[in-house]
Parts: sequence; structure tokens; C-alpha cells
Amino acid sequence: MFIQTEATPNPATLKFLPGKVVMEQGTAEFRSAMEAAAASPLAARLFDVPGVTGVFFGYDFVTITKDGPEWQHLKPAILGTIMEHFMSGAPVMASAGANHEQADEDGEFFEAGDETIVATIKELLETRVRPAVAQDGGDITFKGFRDGTVFLNMKGACSGCPSSTATLKHGVQNLLHHFIPEVQAVEAV
Repeated sequence: MFIQTEATPNPATLKFLPGKVVMEQGTAEFRSAMEAAAASPLAARLFDVPGVTGVFFGYDFVTITKDGPEWQHLKPAILGTIMEHFMSGAPVMASAGANHEQADEDGEFFEAGDETIVATIKELLETRVRPAVAQDGGDITFKGFRDGTVFLNMKGACSGCPSSTATLKHGVQNLLHHFIPEVQAVEAV
């Protein structure tokens, strides 16, 4: 098994491509070992690597966020953990946590009457923004819309990325405003 790595715009985050499907549907993000322990055997094992502070699963990639040690010291242990997990045939997600993304979607908010605007925002995010952000090892999902402001969740490499503000303000905000004049601002939550 050969696992490729790709740099992301976030220097504290690296994207690992195992050459296999990681998440058949949706995404999953873990910010602590305790959170990962109940939901994902793979994420739990990755948090055992000293210095790992975040794990994000996309369709065909795993994004790891670190603190402390340099990547050259962490990569061998992370690569070994991912390889051992996929070679064992164990599931990426425990069945109870199989739909980790859904918990975020339940908390959506927007005013009655804005359903059409929200549907268009979601379509643009799904077709134009999320594929580009996934290339960088992250994800952006809709959280809410109120008074002309779109609220988005930034996950994986996007969370805490130095260039995330520019991505939101110059990329996502301009795109959404171009297609939906009611969108005046975009904020991360």
C-alpha cells in the first residue's frame, strides 16, 4: 500500500491519500482523542501519535493537524498507523458514529422565508466551494444565514488555516454575492 501526502495551505496540517475510499459519504472531524475514541477506530489510533491534535476524514483522504514536532518526525508514525488500519480491514468509523457530519447539520439556522436563498447557498457550496476546499484537505459546510450574513463551519485543513480568512472573504463571499446579491458577508463559526 502506497500512501501519498500533500501539503495544504495550513502549515500545521498535512493531507494523506491512502488510495482508498476513507468516507463513502460525508466527512468527519475529530478535535480530541476522547471524541475520536467513541466514533472512529482509525482516528483514535491517529491520536495515539504524539503531536496529533486533529483528524479529518474526506472521501479519499485523511487530514492530520499537528502541534509541536516537525512533519519529518510525525509522518512515519502517521503513515504506519494509516497503513496498518487499512491493511487490517477494520472500519474507519464505528457504526454508532457513522454519520458524524449530521450532528453539525442539525444546528442550522435561518429565517422563515429564506429557504430559497439557503438552498442556492448550499448548492453553490456543494458544487463550487467544497470540491476546491477538499483539494486542500478541508471542508466548508453551511451553518446559517441571518441578516445577509452566511455562517460556515470550516473543517480539516481549513480550521485554523492562516489563509482561511482570505478564502472566506475573497473567494466564498465574492462567489456567493455574485450569484445571490442578498449575501453581504461570510463568517466562520
